Order: sequence, then C-alpha cells, then structure tokens
Amino acid sequence: MSNFANLPKYLFTSESVTEGHPDKLCDQVSDAVLDELLRQDPFSRVACETAAKTGYVMVFGEVTTNGFVDIDSLVRKVVKDIGYDRGKKGFDAEVCGVLTALAGQSPDISQGVDRKGRTQEVEYTEEYINAGGAGDQGMMFGYACDETPTLMPMPIYYAHKLTRRMAEVRKAGILPWMYPDGKSQVTIEYAYGKPKRVHTVLVSTQHADKFEGVHLSNETIREGIIEHVIKPVIPAELIDEDTIIYTNPTGRFVVGGPMGDAGLTGRKIICDSYGGMGRHGGGAFSGKDPTKVDRTAAYAARWVAKNIVAAGLATRCELQFAYAIGIPEPLSVNVDTFGTGAIADDKLAEIVQQVFDLRPRALIRDLDLLKPIYRQTSNYGHFGRDDVDFTWERTDRVEALKKAAGI
Repeated sequence: MSNFANLPKYLFTSESVTEGHPDKLCDQVSDAVLDELLRQDPFSRVACETAAKTGYVMVFGEVTTNGFVDIDSLVRKVVKDIGYDRGKKGFDAEVCGVLTALAGQSPDISQGVDRKGRTQEVEYTEEYINAGGAGDQGMMFGYACDETPTLMPMPIYYAHKLTRRMAEVRKAGILPWMYPDGKSQVTIEYAYGKPKRVHTVLVSTQHADKFEGVHLSNETIREGIIEHVIKPVIPAELIDEDTIIYTNPTGRFVVGGPMGDAGLTGRKIICDSYGGMGRHGGGAFSGKDPTKVDRTAAYAARWVAKNIVAAGLATRCELQFAYAIGIPEPLSVNVDTFGTGAIADDKLAEIVQQVFDLRPRALIRDLDLLKPIYRQTSNYGHFGRDDVDFTWERTDRVEALKKAAGI
C-alpha cells in the first residue's frame, strides 16, 4: 500500500458473500459444531471441516472432547436458519443427507499443545501458559486503517454491509423473491492513499424463477436491489453520476447454494479478513478451536493493529506473527505502518511485545476465547464488525501503547 499512497488515482476492489453462499454455509456448520462442543466442554479440541453439494452435507475432521453433538440435527438447524427450507431454493434442510466422519485429534499434535495432558486447569499461571504451545506452525496477519469507523478498509467494509443488508431484506420479506445465495463487490477509487468515491458496486442475488406466477424480470430485480440494498448502505456522498452499478450481470441466478456450486469450509478467507487489502497467512478460521493459532493469532494480530491505529501511532498498520507447533512464544513479530507510523516500525514491534502477551494461552485468556461465540464470526467478516462485540475489536490497549511509545 505504501506505493499506492503516491498515486493520484487507483482502484481497489473487495468482495463479500451472503450466509447462503455454499462456502459460507459450510463455515457456519463448522463453527456451530465448535460452539456446541465449547458450550459443553470449553477445553474441546476441534478441527471441523464441512463440505456441501446438491442434497447433502458432510462434516469431517478431528475432535477430542467430553461433549457430544448430534451432528445431523445441528446441520439441519443451521441450514434451515440460513433459509434453505424448500426444494425450489436448491436445498432443503429437512431432506438433505448428512454424513459424518469425525475422529480424535492426533496425539502427536496434542503433546505439543498440552504438554502436561489435556487439562481442565483454568488458573492462568505462568506455568500453565508456558505449558500450552501453538497448535501448528504458520504465519498470521492483522490489519487496520483509518478509512472507516471500525478501522477497516473501505472496500470490504461496504461489501460486508451490502451482503448483511441482503440477508435482512430477504428475511424481513421486503424482497420476497430473494433467495439465500448471493455476493457483493465494491470498488473504491483512491487518491493518494485516501478513499475518494465509490467507483463500482456489484450485487448478485439468487432469486425465484417466478413470483406470484410471473417470471421475474431483470428490471424488477435491479430496482429492488438498488432501492432496498444499495441505497440504504452506500452513503450518497460517495456515489456520483459516474458510479457503475451492476446487478445480476448474467441476467439469471435461479440455481444457487450447494446445487449451483460445491461448498467447503475455509474457502472465503479473504472475505473473512481484509478483502485483500491486508495480507493473509493462508490459514482458515472456521471450525478451529482457540488453540489453533491460525485463528487465535489472526484475531490477536487484528487486535494489536487496531489498537495501534486507534492510539494514533499509525494511520495504516499490518502485523505479522509466526509460530512453531508446540512452542508458546511467537518466532517473529513484524510491524509495517507503510510509512504512516509516529515512531519507527522496529521500535513499534518491540513495544507490541511489551504491551501484549502473544503466547496462545495468554491470548485465549486476554481475548476470552473459550466461549461459544464462533458461529457469529462466520458471516460478514471476522473483523470490523459493528453488530457484535468481539473482544479482538476492542481498543483497550490504546493508553498502554501510548505510554510505552512516550506519546
């Protein structure tokens, strides 16, 4: 982004998908399984994957827990909550097949995560924190910028708002012909690193073939989307006569959901994070318990980056953490403020490690991650949400950062 900041004009695009998108259906099932197991046993070890195609959902992976989940009933509940309740929509919660292939967590992984065994210990002593290594190797990124109230990049911020609005109008019956599957895409025009205007808005929604006995016209769909989805979301001052708006550009989107495309957990990781504006380590979030640093450290990196921007130490900030399986401390901590930092990036990296304890069990403690909160994360982004209170979105270390920076 530092090179873009010198350009008088450039475009950046991000996308979001609705909760009825087949990949998001799978994310929700995986996180619903995780939530139910954490509700019964907060120390459950879960790596739950889901796949979906026409007529069936498959849940598979590794689980070690004292809890029990009726997978069949849970899958049907999630699918019905999304809105797939009739064959006409391409998927039906009542009659779809549910296959399950869950096994225990590998003992080779377990011995690194829980060196003293899988404990029910809840007192976060130094000994307990140091006994909990990272659940895998890998690198995780977090990002924040001052473009929006939630300190998220503007393209993904509005893309998520559009898909959330699509679900609202569908479930409220405002657009009764709208079905669960859908996508949005927002292109923002920037000038010297700052958002200037909305260049393009794209909204595609699955829809009924007929409504009240009449085939739906493209004009009816376009008018409904513009009036009830786009206008309530995109501020008028960001739209001008040159803004391009596309709605269902193929002209027809009747076949959707798992019938139109196979679904799989973890296949929308850019939607889940920063819409491509910030880098991504490659690890998916959904279906993974908090010992998995793919999830926990990515949440922590967002927490740190957001606090840095909120503290006025940068207007744009990206964090990278790297971990090794079985080792609590991160192998590396990198801070990049893209030339916007109030102090040098290497100094800021040192301050981050003073203010934040980045060991996995410390992050679980500080972010209160053993609660069944994860299905809420699986739609409309894990970051920058203003409709739920996620701990990693709190700016509770601002004063500590300022003090450590001498500001």
